[in-house]
Amino acid sequence: MIKPLSNHIFIEVIEEEKKTESGIVLPETVEKEKPVKGKIVFAGPGKMKENGERIPMSVKAGDVVLFKKYGPDEIEIEGKKYLVGEEEDILAVLEF
Repeated sequence: MIKPLSNHIFIEVIEEEKKTESGIVLPETVEKEKPVKGKIVFAGPGKMKENGERIPMSVKAGDVVLFKKYGPDEIEIEGKKYLVGEEEDILAVLEF
């Protein structure tokens, strides 16, 4: 199990089928843009203030989120790819 520190999060990318405006599905060989939608798998406890008080996270494991295109870094652990970033990289939580 991964236990992020501070306000760090691990995101599992949600791959979406790529289509053109006219409805043509693009093959995997077409260069893909960096993903912007994912599911938080692990989240840290929150950032610490200078006075020792912890700022609680506004996201948690299981949340489906939109994140900054170039914010998180890609990392591979035991053959599984994650994006690792900070809470500030999250733009919105998607609620269904």
